[in-house]
Amino acid sequence: MNIALKEYILPLKHTFTISRESHDFQTTLIVSLSSENCTGYGEATSNSYYGISCESMISEIEAIRAQIETCNFKNAEDFYTLIAATGLSNFALCALDLAAHDLYGKIVGKPLYEIWGTSKDKYPITNYTIGLDTIDKMLAKMKEKPWPIYKIKLGTDNDVAIIKELRKHTKAIFRIDANCAWTAAETIHNAPLLKELGVEFLEQPLKADDWEGMEKVIHQSVLPVIADESCIVEDDVEKCALHFNGINIKLTKCGGLTPALRMIDKARELGLKVMVGCMTESTVGISAIAQLLPQLDYVDMDGAMLLSEDIANGVQIEENGSVVFPGLNGSGIELLK
Repeated sequence: MNIALKEYILPLKHTFTISRESHDFQTTLIVSLSSENCTGYGEATSNSYYGISCESMISEIEAIRAQIETCNFKNAEDFYTLIAATGLSNFALCALDLAAHDLYGKIVGKPLYEIWGTSKDKYPITNYTIGLDTIDKMLAKMKEKPWPIYKIKLGTDNDVAIIKELRKHTKAIFRIDANCAWTAAETIHNAPLLKELGVEFLEQPLKADDWEGMEKVIHQSVLPVIADESCIVEDDVEKCALHFNGINIKLTKCGGLTPALRMIDKARELGLKVMVGCMTESTVGISAIAQLLPQLDYVDMDGAMLLSEDIANGVQIEENGSVVFPGLNGSGIELLK
């Protein structure tokens, strides 16, 4: 098997702001794995919050290049077992795991959702994210992209007032993501006000380790609460079941599709709603997420929609929210440059 690594700088259409940071571009690592005249592509974005850079991921993967290139590739799951034993970060694991799944699907001639025994006849519509900004700019972004479901980033002293103003201009469903910026008291107070304004659920209102606060929220909030920063890896799912109504799985954070599939199964056993989210990936990462759609209650896969320039062809999201799956197998990815 041959491996190639390349860093890209993905420019955003607009400055993207959440409660803890702002940025105008996203750096990302694309991994290519080639075998049997097929090439699979995987992706993991850098993330300062988790201390991950493209340089660090490249260094990690280069250290095990020989193991990768000399392995007898049979399927993505066995390949994951091999690379997971080397001590790679979950972000680096994700890029490799996504590439392995895409490669395997292309070798056997089937899309991943079909390999997993699921049908793409029914799937949730992705939300479109509106980053934290002035109300005028948030409204301008909504006007630029009319959409049936918006995820609204919050984390200010006047969050309810922001939603009241946005609600005047659309009938779309709202989902709120405070990115750990609220307290338990704020969450419990805000929930009924936001529910009246057409909010579907709250995502990660408290700090990731505020389990005591979430214990209060889960029993007193009138809105469902979805874990994000509190649910990173497989071992987090069971703990989240006692403190949240659902989980948001990020492929980059958990280590790829292989562990994500196990997290979905565990969440279902525990009665949790399941969402998969993105980290502003290109169409490479979004196409991998799309393969999971038939298994999900909610999805946030708008990463490529937020870019001013993409680097791949693959799964495409149309203006009505429907998903167009490509003719290619695996995740259906074709790198453009």
